[in-house]
Amino acid sequence: MTKTRMMLAASAAICLGGSAWAEELEVTHWWTSGGEAAAVAEFAKAFDATGNKWIDGAIAGSGSTARPIMISRITGGDPMAATQFNHGRQAEELVDAGMMRSLTELAEAEGWADVITAPFLLENCTLDGELYCVPVNIHSWQWLWLSNKAFEDAGVPVPTNWDEFVAAAPALEAAGKVPLAMGKQGWQSGGAFNSMVLSLAGPDIYMKVFQDHDAETAAGPEMAKVWAAADAARKMAANSNVQDWNQATNMVITGQAGGQIMGDWAQGEFQVAGQVAGKDYTCLAGLGVGQYLSANGDAFYFPKLSDDAKSEAQGELASVMFSPEAQVAFNLKKGSVPVRKDIDLAAANDCMKKGLEIIGAGNIVPGTDALITPDTNTQLEDLHNQFFSDMSLSAEDAQARFAQIIGDAS
Repeated sequence: MTKTRMMLAASAAICLGGSAWAEELEVTHWWTSGGEAAAVAEFAKAFDATGNKWIDGAIAGSGSTARPIMISRITGGDPMAATQFNHGRQAEELVDAGMMRSLTELAEAEGWADVITAPFLLENCTLDGELYCVPVNIHSWQWLWLSNKAFEDAGVPVPTNWDEFVAAAPALEAAGKVPLAMGKQGWQSGGAFNSMVLSLAGPDIYMKVFQDHDAETAAGPEMAKVWAAADAARKMAANSNVQDWNQATNMVITGQAGGQIMGDWAQGEFQVAGQVAGKDYTCLAGLGVGQYLSANGDAFYFPKLSDDAKSEAQGELASVMFSPEAQVAFNLKKGSVPVRKDIDLAAANDCMKKGLEIIGAGNIVPGTDALITPDTNTQLEDLHNQFFSDMSLSAEDAQARFAQIIGDAS
């Protein structure tokens, strides 16, 4: 190599943060709403700072739309460098097939187990003693988001719990508001229902149903109360004529709807809209009734690649995603809680602080994605979608079908 070329190579290495070559890594995910896009951009910025390049592979739609595309690419021999899944069992078959790379060595070297907020987040990434994903946040579903303006327009106080919210529905309707905003997708109605199970029936019933697959409990009187609440919810949501979750959130932001049951990722939409928790909107953890949250969330898996340089860059990306700096930047915009317990969250707003208090007290249970298979989850989402769209399906008949699905779950 000539002296000039050696100097240019050295200069390039300095510009690339110490790496002689920048690697482009395609990262697939389903974060496309305003708040989600702002959050994932923080990961991209942090990875680009290493001298490598994040190639964004956002797939429009929900996870249920994106996951089959991601899986098809991996099994078809066209893997991306990293891909989003939820914590739990969604990538289990890909791991079993030997298509995902282990992150065990990296996690041990960086001491992930020493700083993780909830140990089962790493357990959900582990199969046969090997760690296969990096958890990036803790999401919880059990939130009721309320529009302070909608209740002011209706002349009623902002509710403090689920029963008060249901009682305020007639006043909201009289004021031309939709009491409950909900998109017309099974994962949304299913998530709302599961939130009711934990918040209204409690953690013991929740775990008996989703972890133990106890059909008798699923058919029992405590779950009958949940189905009655779901019946009230579908009536309040009858005129919510939107499809996507963020469209439903926007109804709350603009005061067209009284509230929405949605995970804490909805908070990102309020932030993008410039709204302030406690002033413009109210958040009720556990629907204002329960003091437990499910610890679900997102994780990134790394398909095995034949290119050694890209494989090395995969490790850099995983390390960046778990780093304290990226965890703070990403989760403050996502509305979720970081997976690390050793970081400063002084900038957290009122809603995030509520979530941190509950999680910090240990009042958490695994999300349903970690307890039931994707097949069972699809069956349940189909049931919930039908229940919320077909008023002729009674709560009693829906509960009977629910109990059968739970009893047959593996």
